[in-house]
Amino acid sequence: MFTDSHCHLNFPELVSQLPAIRQAMSEAQVDRALCIATTLEEFPAVHALATEYDNFWATVGVHPDNENVKEPSLQDLLTLGQLPRVVAIGETGLDYYRLGERTVADMAWQRERFMTHIRAARRLDKPLVIHTRSASNDTLAILREAGEDGSAGSAGGVFHCFTETAEVARAALDMGFYISFSGILTFKNAQDLRDVAAFVPLDRMLIETDSPYLAPVPYRGKTNNPSYVPYVAACIAELRKCTLEQIAQTTSHNFEVLFNGVLQ
Repeated sequence: MFTDSHCHLNFPELVSQLPAIRQAMSEAQVDRALCIATTLEEFPAVHALATEYDNFWATVGVHPDNENVKEPSLQDLLTLGQLPRVVAIGETGLDYYRLGERTVADMAWQRERFMTHIRAARRLDKPLVIHTRSASNDTLAILREAGEDGSAGSAGGVFHCFTETAEVARAALDMGFYISFSGILTFKNAQDLRDVAAFVPLDRMLIETDSPYLAPVPYRGKTNNPSYVPYVAACIAELRKCTLEQIAQTTSHNFEVLFNGVLQ
């Protein structure tokens, strides 16, 4: 019924509890999950989850905020991206939130890393899982520069854990991307984001946990896991004045359309 389009089940606090989490997922009718890689070093563990369990899939990529890790070459991403049950490239993108004493100009390495992922996604004809934080203008500019406009040859993909403005959402939608919402949507201080969720067309929407982070109300502050994704769906159903089943069905269908490898 429900699909968690973005989680980190290989992280220690989740993988150690995996049997209990899978049982909780079953009880909550969360049928599928996409396990996201954030470094090349952790990719084997992420991929192992997807190959061991028939309702998990994997991505390959290096998170923009990860430093002092193996830098992904185009060939790395092409090789690993062709492995069975790898359905997307990412998560990738830009993150300027922790600049510290650095300037945006100093983050050229992030922008080049992002371009490498885009090139791989286009070569493989697989979608991008995009992370953007305090960097939406550059994220959109790089995608446009790469020709990501929704036309033939575009990789497309999803802006995950969306927290940006309606203007950014509109730009991403115009470029052919999907928008994914997390437990942040349920937070008391997230009315602006709920307004965005009320605007995004249902046929371009996904839901996620980004677990172990960002547990939704009523579990805010606790360790998140995919069994909590129905709370995100329930919030959207209330916003859109439709049934929970409609949100579950539509977002799961969207997942199948975007990550078409899940049907192979």
